[in-house]
Amino acid sequence: MTNVLFVCLGNICRSPMAEALFKKLVADRGLADHYTIESRATSTEERGNPPHPGAQKTMTAHGLSFAGMHSEPISAADFDWADYIITMDSQNVFNLRRMAPSEADQRKIHLCMDILPDHVGQEIPDPWYTHRFEATYDALASTLPKWLSAMQTKSV
Repeated sequence: MTNVLFVCLGNICRSPMAEALFKKLVADRGLADHYTIESRATSTEERGNPPHPGAQKTMTAHGLSFAGMHSEPISAADFDWADYIITMDSQNVFNLRRMAPSEADQRKIHLCMDILPDHVGQEIPDPWYTHRFEATYDALASTLPKWLSAMQTKSV
């Protein structure tokens, strides 16, 4: 079983969209029994809240389920559980590296767009600020299939 954790600041926009899309990707490929996928926040500000209405609208438009999703801050147990921690921007990476309990946990942290060689270091902007939820979906839709392929070949 491969455990994948998507992380953003509040866990109401980017990371729940990534969680829902990745769940659909693995299900569509018949791999749901091989992956556990969750999402978390680096902050506690949105704890308990459902995905942002803009994220909900975008997920619904793309046939993605957000049933039962609510914001939850990352914990030390999450670092232990996750094989991959995929995050959306450099501030998330910085915060996660500060929180990571061990050197091994540090190696699990990845910037989402880094999977695309011509987009290394590029961030997925927070649609809470930009209101560009469809652009967030497009960025995730371009990267997450590459993450799945890399996980399957253990090249990341």
